[in-house]
Amino acid sequence: MKIIVGLGNIGDQYMNNRHNVGFMTLDLLFEKLGCDKWKENSKLKAITAETTLNGEKVFLAKPTTFMNLSGEAISKILSFYKESPEDLTVIYDDLDLPLGTIRTREKGSAGTHNGMKSAIQHLGTEEFTRIRLGIESRGELAPEQQDTSSYVLSDFTKEEKPLIEKAMKEVVETLI
Repeated sequence: MKIIVGLGNIGDQYMNNRHNVGFMTLDLLFEKLGCDKWKENSKLKAITAETTLNGEKVFLAKPTTFMNLSGEAISKILSFYKESPEDLTVIYDDLDLPLGTIRTREKGSAGTHNGMKSAIQHLGTEEFTRIRLGIESRGELAPEQQDTSSYVLSDFTKEEKPLIEKAMKEVVETLI
C-alpha cells in the first residue's frame, strides 16, 4: 500500500495558504486518480480517501491536527494499516526553496518545518519519502523582510499561482 499525506491546516481560512500546498497537491492527486470522496476519519485524525493505482492500494490523507501536530495523524495511519515509513510519502511546503521548485528525498531532517518535525518525532525515523514544494520566503517574488508565520499563512499572489500550480501538477504526475 502507498500512503500519501499532504500537510496543511484544516479550515476555509487556510484553504489557499502557502502552508497548505500539501493539501492542495493532494486534492489534485485525488482528482487525477478519480477518487470518489473525502471522508473524515476521527480515529485517524485525518480526512482520507482510498483508491487503487496499477493494482496497488493508495491511501490519501490530510491530517486534521493542524500543521504542527501532523505526526499524530501520520503515526496513527501507519499503525492502523500496519505499514512502515518506507510506504509513506509526505508532501509539504518549503520556505527555503524558490517558488515552484520541487525536491524529493528518501530521508532527511525536518529542517525548519514544524509539521515534519512532528512527523519525525512520532515515527521515530527520518527514513520516509518527502516531496517539498518551494514557496520562497525571500527573493524574486517574496518581500525581503516579513514575518515567517504570517507569510506561510498568506495566500499565493496572482503572479505566484501559475508557478505553484505547475509544480503541484508535476508532483501529481510523478506520483501516478
